[in-house]
Amino acid sequence: MIVLPMPGCERLGRLARELHGATGAVEVHRFPDGEVRVRLTGTVEGEDVTLVAGFDRPDDKVLPLLFAAATARDLGATSVGLVAPYLPYLRQDRRFQAGEGISARYFARLLSQAVDWLVTVDPHLHRIGTLAELFSVPAEAVHAAPLLAGWIRRHVEKPIVLGPDAESIQWAASIAHLVDAPYAVFGKRRAGDRSVEITLPDLAAHAGRRPVLVDDLVSTAGTMAAAVRALRSAGWPAPVCLAVHGIFADGAHDALRDAGAAAIVTCNTIAHPTNGIDVQGLLADAAARRLRAWHAPTAMA
Repeated sequence: MIVLPMPGCERLGRLARELHGATGAVEVHRFPDGEVRVRLTGTVEGEDVTLVAGFDRPDDKVLPLLFAAATARDLGATSVGLVAPYLPYLRQDRRFQAGEGISARYFARLLSQAVDWLVTVDPHLHRIGTLAELFSVPAEAVHAAPLLAGWIRRHVEKPIVLGPDAESIQWAASIAHLVDAPYAVFGKRRAGDRSVEITLPDLAAHAGRRPVLVDDLVSTAGTMAAAVRALRSAGWPAPVCLAVHGIFADGAHDALRDAGAAAIVTCNTIAHPTNGIDVQGLLADAAARRLRAWHAPTAMA
């Protein structure tokens, strides 16, 4: 098999080693008028092809990925899979106002038409329960909570795990269980894309612990920064901030740091200086399962 990282994903080279595959490349040329041309290096005829795509700031990356998948098929690949550590376009999962599209379903349809299977890390699902509700090809989500818990065990003494809002309670609860620590979540009222009001939970029983804020995704960092400020104002030590996906919209990382975070650590699903937790082993194991299932569908439930 051959692993083909899309431009910007070459840093995830451990995937090819763990899958015992060759490594090629996807060359993307942009013409002066903005169109793109894709070229694959490495022999794909008769091979299982695994594309590795980074989908942060996705609009400029989706079309080259679709062209790369189509090119692999055209050149005789046996199968085409996709490892996408971060999967975008999941927040618009229903029609909130008349006339809106449901981009989560449209994006899943595009990928389902392009690849035979895909693997991602902790997709940001809200009203949709599983990826199987969106994708018509096998789509597997692996979970980074044990890796975040491992980081906490190594770096934080006497933690209390905190979720910045009610949606993060699953994260706070599962990670707290893994590190044998208490947990709580903040109350939140959103006033806009970058404006939130935070309510500090009652933490009096946990005085003396180091707060660790955990979430699956940091985009504007508004919620997490507000939680940091609330903790600091209440006299708590500077919290550690952990997230799986560090999108960090313009100015978000600086805002979180300036709010008073003691440390900001993310998984390497999106390339960023805060990357301190490696998910490549999880992704390689899942990709290997998908490949086995593709070649022997009855062997996996």
